[in-house]
This record gives sequence, C-alpha cells and structure tokens, in this order.
Amino acid sequence: MPAPDRIDHPALPAAAAAISRLLVLGGGYTGRRVALALEAAGVPVVLSHRQPCPRGHDPGWLHFDPDEGALPTQADLAGVSHVLVTIPPNAGGRDPVLESLEVQLRRLEPDWVGYLSTTGVYGDTGGAWVDETSPTRPLLERSLARLACEQAWRRSGLPVQLLRLPAIYGPGRNPMLSLRNGTARLIHKPGQVFSRVHVDDIVGAVLHTIALAPQARPDTLILADTCPCPSSEILGLAAHLLGCRLPDVQRYADVAATMGAMARSFWSENRRASSRRLRDDLGYHLLYPTYREGLPSCSGDFF
Repeated sequence: MPAPDRIDHPALPAAAAAISRLLVLGGGYTGRRVALALEAAGVPVVLSHRQPCPRGHDPGWLHFDPDEGALPTQADLAGVSHVLVTIPPNAGGRDPVLESLEVQLRRLEPDWVGYLSTTGVYGDTGGAWVDETSPTRPLLERSLARLACEQAWRRSGLPVQLLRLPAIYGPGRNPMLSLRNGTARLIHKPGQVFSRVHVDDIVGAVLHTIALAPQARPDTLILADTCPCPSSEILGLAAHLLGCRLPDVQRYADVAATMGAMARSFWSENRRASSRRLRDDLGYHLLYPTYREGLPSCSGDFF
C-alpha cells in the first residue's frame, strides 16, 4: 500500500500498541484511509477487496466477495485482534459480513469490532439535534436496512461498537471537486442543514476509541463535526478557495423533480448530529472541528 498522509494523533501510539492485527472489511474511501494510517504506524493490516489481489501474493490483501463465494479461511484471519466493518447492507437489506463471517469472527475472539453506520437511522427531525440517546426513526429504505444491521450486530454477542456517521468529506471527496468538474449545484431549501465529518476525524475517533479501556467505550457513538450547515455555506468556501464563481442559485422546490432518487432522498431529511459524547465524555479533540478548517486541508488536491 502507498504511504498515506500521516495522521499525527495522540491516540495513535496507544491504538497501535493495542492491535495485534487489524482486519478492515471494506476497502472503500474510509476503510482504506483507516487501514493506511495504521499500517504506516507499523500495525499489520488486512484490507478486504471484492477483486482478487492483482499483484500476486500480498498478505495485506483479502479477497472478500460473499456474492461470488470468495470467503477468507481461518488462516487468512489468524491473529486478528480488532475488526472494522465499513461494508453496507446487501441488496436484501442484511449484513453481508455477519451472514458469511459471523462464525469465523467469533472464533477470533476480537477485542473490538467497529461497525460504521449512519446518522440516517434517526430519520428526519426537522433540523433538531440528535445524539446517541435519541430515538431511531428511519424512513428511507437504506436507513431501515442500516438499523436492522445494527441490531443484528448487537445480537451477535461480539464486542461491537456502533459508529454513526453523517456525510463524509476529505481529500478526493469534497465540494471543490464538483466545482472544478462543473457538476456543483447551489440549491437553497429554507431551513435545510447537513451534518458532516472529515474522513481523518473518523480515523482519529477509531484510534481514540481503540485506545480506551473496553469498559470506557460506549456501545454507540456519533462521529460528526460541530457545525451542521446548509450546503451553500461549504460550497461558498470551496469557491473562495478555488477562486472561482459559484453556480447560479436554484430553489429546491423548482429542481427537486429533476433530481435522481438518491439526491432527493438526501434532501428529504433534515437533522443536526451531535458528537458531544465523543468530544466531552471521551475527550476526543476533533482534527477539523468545522468545514472551515477541514475544507482548506483538502486544497492539496488542486494546488
């Protein structure tokens, strides 16, 4: 794996010391970022991919595709002490990791299993704040599936910690990219806000919770920055950083019918996600408390 941008986080040494071998199931944007950061700190990491290893034998490459019957052996997972699951529900709304690997994970007796979920499980609150004690009232099909998967992980008896995420941004995934490629839309919907989190704060929070004593880890944790806001705010900063014009503003009511189903569902819910438990109770200091610090950190994509 190529070396990542180093995350200089106080919890990194303690987390690295606690992990004998890390299994990251899901080699996408977030899973790969976690894997690379810990591997750079000397932790043996296994990262799953849906494709076979293209370079021959690579002990860090795990071919995992339950739909095609590509499953790891117990030898592939030997020595794993910590597991991070980033894979979404399957087409049937069930968890593909539990369906195919629950028995093997039990045999590993891991010290920690982190499951990346979504704040979508809270549903639409009309812009009100939600925290870990708020009722889960998902309306969207994908959020209902996430809640079902959360419940399945709780029933598994494994030492699972549910990590609920809002929109994720960071290097290679941010509004500057859509401005540069001409796909950005400046849409106004009165009262609408979105919560978000920088990908490196997901990495940092994972390190922080692994470094905690098991009894100090809450079973559910929201990872979010402190500044939910309209999408127009972060798009405005992106335009300023690039020195380019914003697209013309559009009213949501005028353009909703032209949006795809996924985009409409994104705009159909309005809530503010609080990470106060992570910050105040667990003492985690956000690397990027708001998009005002986080977005400039991504400008290396362009300059």
